[in-house]
Amino acid sequence: MSSVTIFPRKWMGKSAAALHSVLSFVVFLFFDLLDAILCVFYEFLDGSLEAKPCSCYCRARRVGEDELSETLFRRKNVFREMGSSPFLERFKLSWKIGGFPGKSPFSGKNPASVNRWSDCGCETCVSWVKNGDENLHVAVKTSSSSSSSSSSSSSSSSSSSSSSSSREDDSEKSTENVIFIHGFMGSSYFWTETVFKHISKDHYRLFAVDLLGFGRSPKPRESLYTVRDHVEKIETSVIGEYQLDSFHVVAHSMGCIIALALSAKHSGIVKSVTLVAPPYIVSGSSLVALNVLAGKKLWPPMAFGSAVMSWYEHVGRCVCFVVCKHHETWEWLFKLLTFKREVPWKINDITKHTHHSAWHTMHNVICGGSKFADKHLQTLTNSGVNIFLLHGDRDRIVPLHCSDDVKIKFPAVQVHVITGADHESLIVARGDEFAGQLDRIWSS
Repeated sequence: MSSVTIFPRKWMGKSAAALHSVLSFVVFLFFDLLDAILCVFYEFLDGSLEAKPCSCYCRARRVGEDELSETLFRRKNVFREMGSSPFLERFKLSWKIGGFPGKSPFSGKNPASVNRWSDCGCETCVSWVKNGDENLHVAVKTSSSSSSSSSSSSSSSSSSSSSSSSREDDSEKSTENVIFIHGFMGSSYFWTETVFKHISKDHYRLFAVDLLGFGRSPKPRESLYTVRDHVEKIETSVIGEYQLDSFHVVAHSMGCIIALALSAKHSGIVKSVTLVAPPYIVSGSSLVALNVLAGKKLWPPMAFGSAVMSWYEHVGRCVCFVVCKHHETWEWLFKLLTFKREVPWKINDITKHTHHSAWHTMHNVICGGSKFADKHLQTLTNSGVNIFLLHGDRDRIVPLHCSDDVKIKFPAVQVHVITGADHESLIVARGDEFAGQLDRIWSS
């Protein structure tokens, strides 16, 4: 007699779900405790090693920071109330005042212009401080170049002049500007290594940005990485620097939230907006967004990793300390074990951020930005801007119902479901097909 006969599938399914719930409760209860302990640990170290330590979000909302997402302050932790007892507060205060003996290595430096002690300080990660360049890193493919060329926006004159000459040579079509915005934990490589090589028509000028806090762009400690911060940097580094009078926008995942805000602000000159797998939440609540996009799940592994990095500030900082601060070591080991001279761009993207930039962007953009999406979509539809939405039917990071909800609320948005594609494969694995779709969108 088979096990299915003895234990009906319906009963087995309920048992598996119950077991998963119990295991999830135990595992995340452990992380609650670990994060509370690490809160004390990091407060002691920060007070000892930094001239002006940044406080965490384990306490109540701070005054005058209404732009911050409520998920920064209202993430439930069963040990948080215990951590706010008078005894522990006095204990942490004594640590903060006492600290390590000796002079802080950060004394005499501007705390806003150096990375934290737990962040990487290599040449690549702090070059923006030494160069005094506050603009984003922008990869540009002009009409006169056969491949993308990376450059910061401060050295854009050559790109602009080459584009101007191409406009004179092109008698049939004027130059079409396109701004590409990557998703969370990404960089301009997401576009330059996949889509740019398949867009060869002369009348397109392509801009792929490294968002603030990611890739080779600045990662300031004083920034809270709100939607407005990201939009203003793109305006300064691309629209203003290259003097764009019209442009298309293409964005992936988290970048869609920034793209909507940027496009709504410049609705008079935006020609089209293409969103790929946008994290849209109907309720507009940041807490709902956190639970939908990074709910506390053990499976699949990607969902578990997202939950840990989104709910636990100090555990996430430990992960960034191991992975990001020592990225040069990991890159060296990768080259040694694989006998390759270069590290793949996907691996590079994972480490090119600080915990401060990733943590705030996750909450203030992905979660907190959800409350602005409806307003921005309404502005764009009222202005007659064409909005195209592409989503893979196998996406396990941003649920497909997010795109369905956009279509229900804003019927003018054109939604295309890509069969057999997941969160990234419709771009990364199908770059030529995706480029063809973009060309049809821009031409229309």
